[in-house]
Amino acid sequence: MDNLVLFASGSGTNAENIVRYFDKSADIKVVSICTNNKNAFVIERAKNLDVPVFIFNRHDFYETDNVIHHLLISKADWIILAGFLWLVPENLLTTFPNRIVNIHPALLPKYRGKGMYGERVHQAVIDNGDKESGITIHIVNAEYDRGDIVFQARCPVLCEDTIETLAQKVHKLEYEFYPKIIEELVTGKR
Repeated sequence: MDNLVLFASGSGTNAENIVRYFDKSADIKVVSICTNNKNAFVIERAKNLDVPVFIFNRHDFYETDNVIHHLLISKADWIILAGFLWLVPENLLTTFPNRIVNIHPALLPKYRGKGMYGERVHQAVIDNGDKESGITIHIVNAEYDRGDIVFQARCPVLCEDTIETLAQKVHKLEYEFYPKIIEELVTGKR
């Protein structure tokens, strides 16, 4: 059995989708959801899904081993970022080498880096007149959105698209592909 710990900072739609995807799996289980936002709706989703929640602050994450301690107690094998906005510190990267995965709402290497998330990314895609956007699933390293790319899926950007309609297209790709690619990574099929 491989154990996943999800990290999320916001509403948790991707986290919920991942939990539901692996809910009946005999091989992969979500054992915890970690958040850096004590007011994040992902906490409510986790309670409804019977998944334990671990809430931490900036000091815990960057200056102590509290988060790593939680991960070790949870017997985490993989860390999955699902709308988590902080840069992952070195101690997590070395404890889970090549086993921290993120999804980005654009086709990397475009629109990467600190502050490029959610609506900001979609606005940049529209402002630049891109004809396509999509998702990128990548391994996490010490820099925002610069780890090895594992998978990309694309969607068209139409002239009538708004931030909201583009976000819907990208979310659809996230929900369809993120759990499947996680499963392939964990089982060694990717």
